[in-house]
Amino acid sequence: MAEEPKDTKPGFLNPVAGFGVTFKAMFKKRLTEQYPEQQKTTAPRFHGRHQLNRHPDGLEKCVGCELCAWACPADAIYVEGADNTEEERYSPGERYGRVYQINYARCILCGLCIEACPTRALTMTNEFELADSSRANLIYTKEQLLAGLEEGMVEAPHAMYPGTDEQDYYRGLVTEAAPGTERQDAPSKGEVVQEAESTFGPEEPASEKVIGR
Repeated sequence: MAEEPKDTKPGFLNPVAGFGVTFKAMFKKRLTEQYPEQQKTTAPRFHGRHQLNRHPDGLEKCVGCELCAWACPADAIYVEGADNTEEERYSPGERYGRVYQINYARCILCGLCIEACPTRALTMTNEFELADSSRANLIYTKEQLLAGLEEGMVEAPHAMYPGTDEQDYYRGLVTEAAPGTERQDAPSKGEVVQEAESTFGPEEPASEKVIGR
């Protein structure tokens, strides 16, 4: 059997050695950060507030699969999916995330949710100022998490780029909205569908006209 290494230090020096780190730190210059006047630059892959991304034409990448909610160890994410229609389309796939909420009173910013997302719809930003005085304000909704519109995008819902399918979006073949793309009405959000222009006169809406009346 191999012999155990013998402790060469006398026993009475052990308490002194334990305070070695403390004594070294006592004479170092203290670092004081002037926050919030001077904000520290975070690392490029810092885990901050989440963001729901869009395709280059403005359609949402989230397909409402709920994998992020299942992967969350703190049960901080709530997702409700819904079906797209040709009259009201939010994503290139069959479904989209109708309701998306993240409770930052629970979230531990571990990043497991973004690893589970199959479409790269959910990523994390460098924003870390999430403190608030109300628990209700710490529940971020889809409208707060959704990325803003950039050049070439049209606010969803709107039709897919003509001649493309869902796979073309994920291959990166769609780089901007097609010319003439217009935002559709959203009855699921309480928006009123625009009436078609009536040829019978302005006194009666087109939906109430009866031919031969």
